[in-house]
Amino acid sequence: MRIALFVTCLADTLYPSVARATVTVLERLGHEVVFPPGQTCCGQMHVNTGYQADALPVVRHHVEVFEPYDAVVAPSGSCVGSVRHQHARVARRAGDEALARRAEAGAARTYELSELLVDVLGVEDVGASFPHRVTYHPTCHSLRMLRVDDKPLRLLRNVRGLELVELPSAESCCGFGGTFALKNADTSTAMLADKMRHVVGTGAEICTAGDSSCLMHIGGGLSRLRSGVRTLHLAEILAATDDPGAEVAGQTVPVGVVR
Repeated sequence: MRIALFVTCLADTLYPSVARATVTVLERLGHEVVFPPGQTCCGQMHVNTGYQADALPVVRHHVEVFEPYDAVVAPSGSCVGSVRHQHARVARRAGDEALARRAEAGAARTYELSELLVDVLGVEDVGASFPHRVTYHPTCHSLRMLRVDDKPLRLLRNVRGLELVELPSAESCCGFGGTFALKNADTSTAMLADKMRHVVGTGAEICTAGDSSCLMHIGGGLSRLRSGVRTLHLAEILAATDDPGAEVAGQTVPVGVVR
C-alpha cells in the first residue's frame, strides 16, 4: 500500500524522530510511505481557539494536498481527530458544501497510526522488540474522538521483551489540551500532578502515548520531578528492534538502550 505521511506540526518542528519511526514501522511491513511536501498545519489550533474563518484556507490546502492518496497516516490522534471532526464542519460553516464533501472523503482515508496498523493493515505484531517496563496513557482525542479503544495496547502486547503495566485512572486527561494548559494553568497543573502520580506509581521506565503533545506535557512534569521515568511515542517503541545497530527513532543505538 502507498501511504501518505501527515507529519503534524509537533513532529515536524519538535519531534521528528516520531515521524521517522512511523515510516520505519510501515516500511518494515512492506508499504511505501510518501511525504507530500506541500503539507502544512491541519488548522486544529485555529479552530480550537475560535478562528474558524482563518482555518478555512488551511483546511482547503490540507484537503488538496492529501486528496491524491488512498490512505493517510499521522502519529497523532489529536490531528487526525481534527481532520475527521472539524474540517467538514469548518467548510460547511463557510457555505462551501463542495469542500465539505471533499473533506469528508479525505477524513475517511485518514488514520491514526494504531488504527491504520490494526484496522486497515490487519497487523498487531510489527516485529518490534523493546525490553522495558512500559505504561500507556490513552490521550483524550484518540480515546474520545477517534475511539481507538485498545488498539495501541494490542500492539504493545506484541512487542518482544516489553512488560506492559496498567496505568491507574488511565482515561483521565493529563491536563494539556493545547491552549487549555496556558489559559487554565492552575487546573492543568493539578491534572498533570494526578497523572504523574499514577505514572510513577506503576514503576514503569517509560510512559508512552499516541500524541507527542500529551507526552511533552507529561514528560516535562516528570523531568522536573527527577522521577527517572521517560516518555516515548508509541511509534518509537514499535520501530525498535533487537537487531544490532538497528535504528530506533532515526538514531543508531545499542540493543536495549532507550534514548
